[in-house]
Amino acid sequence: MSKERNIKQDPNDPYADLVRDCIKNSALAQEKMYEKLSSRMFPVCLRYIGEREKAKDVMHDGFITLFAKLSDFRGEGSFEGWARRIFVTTCLMYLRKNDVLRNTEQIDGTIPVADIRLDPKETEKLDVQMLMGIIAEMPAGFRTVFNLYAIEGFSHKEIAKMLNMSEGGSRSQLSRARVWLQNRLRNFK
Repeated sequence: MSKERNIKQDPNDPYADLVRDCIKNSALAQEKMYEKLSSRMFPVCLRYIGEREKAKDVMHDGFITLFAKLSDFRGEGSFEGWARRIFVTTCLMYLRKNDVLRNTEQIDGTIPVADIRLDPKETEKLDVQMLMGIIAEMPAGFRTVFNLYAIEGFSHKEIAKMLNMSEGGSRSQLSRARVWLQNRLRNFK
């Protein structure tokens, strides 16, 4: 397939011209794409990786992949959603490569249930940045499953396949992540 092919992209998509120019290897367009997307993709990387400097490195790797795969974008759906999948996949590859998920284990038997009641007035004081900071402190296995399920919207079956674990392992990690998060929010008061 030619790199110069026409993409059936929504003309109202704010990335339409940039995608076309980046496919033509325009350095200026790539720089603009980086400026436009980095502020949206860095928080994604930080949520998965948990450490700012490592998240920056992973984001950089994500951009390398993004630019290499731009000609694969078919224009179905939003470009930003397509790009987000690349960055999430890049984060998961980093976590697997560095064996960060080795302690992501399946728990047989009972799964902890959070019995903590949070006062909505207390949690309203949290802003998004503070909440993302708390999520970044989660153990890697909890954080990864929590992000994939609660934020990205993947099913346990999809998560199990992505992380090479059982669906029960995914469910238990999510349950443990929720308990961990609720404890942290309770202590936040």
